[in-house]
Amino acid sequence: MAPLPNYVGPAAFGIKMGVIVPGMDLIAEVVSRVAKCAEDQLVDDGDVLCITESVVARSQNNYVTVGQIAEEIRGKLDLPDGAAVGVVFPILSRNRFSLILKAIARATGRGKVVMQLSWPADEVGNRILTDEQIVELGKNYDEIITEADLAGKPLLHPITGVDYLQLYRALIEQEGAAVEIYLANDPTLIANHGCHGIITADIHSRAKTKAAVEKAVEKLSAKTRVASLVDICADKSREAWSEWGLLGSNMSAGEKLKLAPRNGSEFAAEVQAQVERSTGKHVEVIIYGDGAYKDPSTGIYELADPLPVLGATAGIAGMMREGIKYKYVADVGLAQGKTAAEIEKELVQLKGKNYLQSDTEAEGTTPRKMGDVIASLADLISGSADAGTPLVIVKGFVSPE
Repeated sequence: MAPLPNYVGPAAFGIKMGVIVPGMDLIAEVVSRVAKCAEDQLVDDGDVLCITESVVARSQNNYVTVGQIAEEIRGKLDLPDGAAVGVVFPILSRNRFSLILKAIARATGRGKVVMQLSWPADEVGNRILTDEQIVELGKNYDEIITEADLAGKPLLHPITGVDYLQLYRALIEQEGAAVEIYLANDPTLIANHGCHGIITADIHSRAKTKAAVEKAVEKLSAKTRVASLVDICADKSREAWSEWGLLGSNMSAGEKLKLAPRNGSEFAAEVQAQVERSTGKHVEVIIYGDGAYKDPSTGIYELADPLPVLGATAGIAGMMREGIKYKYVADVGLAQGKTAAEIEKELVQLKGKNYLQSDTEAEGTTPRKMGDVIASLADLISGSADAGTPLVIVKGFVSPE
């Protein structure tokens, strides 16, 4: 690839790297790749280095087993053998939740798992009921749907074809636990099932859900303990942990789960410092997970991680992407009889000004967190199928100081 000419605007490209294994000095690997890019005039001040969370976590050897998770759940919820554990609002995902569910079932000590799923979809848009099935059931949004109501009908995910009710039931039963599954959108209903402990398993609404369940349990004067996924595997004294707990974790080989990387911002800051020492370039760095975008075909909101950015250097934290609406300014200029050259000169002048979002010139340019936009771009480039480019360089979004 030749150096990008100055007429190229914002751009991003992936950097190929070898397989990253536990214990590898990932920072040194990244810096060596960036140094090569700098030699080829592909890195400038203000560029953003995006490193996928998966290789950071792998280099940290941030793995836990189903058995370790089960042991921690037993202790955190103070579960006896034969316990009943409630699980409310889990995501419908083999990669994200199946091993966590196995651990919960194992933690009951051959007891029971009571699972409450939201409907018609989980919180990121994975459908469990079609519109036709909802009409056939004749249920309102605030009503409960039982497995008996479903009469054994398969509830197939529209993309994967997986019946998550049957998959989750099978995973629990494989651990020797009994199963009760129902669909309902009021999280407090789980408190009525006499569970010894409850796990709130949603991602983005986790604080609200946990608070509601805790309040419902308190009203019943129950001794039921409540935990969120963010509370599990977050103990810094353990060998593997993450400040995100089990949120952002992914299925690994066998009965191992890869946690989200720990201390992501510290990692990013060290990459930034070493790149500057090696190349003289001042770059920003983010550790990115799922991009924040919604698939228009399936309605699935891809963000199964707690955030698109799991760590970032200080220069990009809190930065917003906003500005003037070029096409509006151009249309106004044309209506005023200005030439293309005059409009371009005006755009340069306007770009240097600060605007409120209420200003007409900024109309339609919804401000978004810069990190979220760049992380989403990096995720699209690297891809869920893994293009072998865990490092993405983004140019033209952040101006150098």
